[in-house]
Amino acid sequence: MSESAVTKTGLAGWRTLLRRGVQVLGAAVLGQWSLYGLLRCPFVVPFVSCQNCPVITCYGRLMPLYWGYWLALPVSAVLFGRAFCGWACPGGLAVSLLGRFAPFGRSLRPRLARLARWAGAGKYLALAGCLYVYYVLGQPRADVPIRVGAFFEAAALTFEHASTFWLVRTAIALGFLALGLGVAAAWCRFACPMGGALELVKGASLFKVFKTSACNGCGKCTNVCEMATRPEEDNCTNCGDCLDACPTDAIGFGRKPKEKQGKSA
Repeated sequence: MSESAVTKTGLAGWRTLLRRGVQVLGAAVLGQWSLYGLLRCPFVVPFVSCQNCPVITCYGRLMPLYWGYWLALPVSAVLFGRAFCGWACPGGLAVSLLGRFAPFGRSLRPRLARLARWAGAGKYLALAGCLYVYYVLGQPRADVPIRVGAFFEAAALTFEHASTFWLVRTAIALGFLALGLGVAAAWCRFACPMGGALELVKGASLFKVFKTSACNGCGKCTNVCEMATRPEEDNCTNCGDCLDACPTDAIGFGRKPKEKQGKSA
């Protein structure tokens, strides 16, 4: 192995270790809130009505956490696009771990790859559904009982007393998370409304993982990507796992340089 290859392998290892560390930190800060939003939030759209929520044990009621998250998220989107998904989201960490057991997702046959691209529109439908529920339906409370105490016992009561609306949205979310055991990152790629929102604005971000005209379409970046995509394309989260995978050095990070006209990536 050449010296440059050894250096790349070492940098990739440190980068992965750093990303995992940030993901663990994100899970420590936001993990409890994420679980409450999925399994105990009385509102149909979680994480946005926390200051009016009667579940007093949820971390979302902490003003610094709530407003810190909703202020930091757009800033991170402007700077790094969809990097929150690949670096800090607790759900992203869970999906990443589940994806290690998934036999499908990273290397798909052409027909299945085209189907996956079409299925990627699901996250935009989920975003549209959340906006409809929040603004048109008025963010209804779909779970009536107010409980405190042990989390999982309270979550079981939530499933027992919640409305059909709440049960359907929760079943969809849990179903896509379970699907991640077979299709890598199914929730993040096909159903996450936050991922859909960040996907819409990531093109305007200042810094990103990008590919240049040296790309020959070999697909090695796709094979190492947890989201089964290429730099700048749909579902790229700027995780950086592909930076050292390209045999033609066609992948970089930062401000994408302007290339001469007539070349295609």
